[in-house]
Amino acid sequence: MSPRYVVLLPGDESAWEQAPQEHRDAVYARHDEFGRQLRANGHTVVGGAELTHSREAKVVRADADGNVLVSDGPFAETAEQLTGYYEVETDDLDDLLQLVGLVAGPDHGRTGMGGVEVRRVVTAEDRVT
Repeated sequence: MSPRYVVLLPGDESAWEQAPQEHRDAVYARHDEFGRQLRANGHTVVGGAELTHSREAKVVRADADGNVLVSDGPFAETAEQLTGYYEVETDDLDDLLQLVGLVAGPDHGRTGMGGVEVRRVVTAEDRVT
């Protein structure tokens, strides 16, 4: 099985909400192209989604007694929040990183989105000490 990577899409949700529709459409078009290029280059998208605004998030914690505490999100005070992700299975990380440039392009930045992070998913073999 090929390694899996998560492509994390951070962004300034306020800037996204205020962006003109034409800029938002350009970002969505880049994501459509990203998906097409992934498939064309032999990568497999195994999951992913755009996420709702962090104001809809719930944060769950458990205290020392095992009581579950639920509060409204976001979990951190920051300008950028996680706005979406892709999970991609691939043997060609270098090509994947080049393709991620499609969604990290100039239209991405104009609508308040930050740098795109790519991280390998931990496997059962990684957990063996």
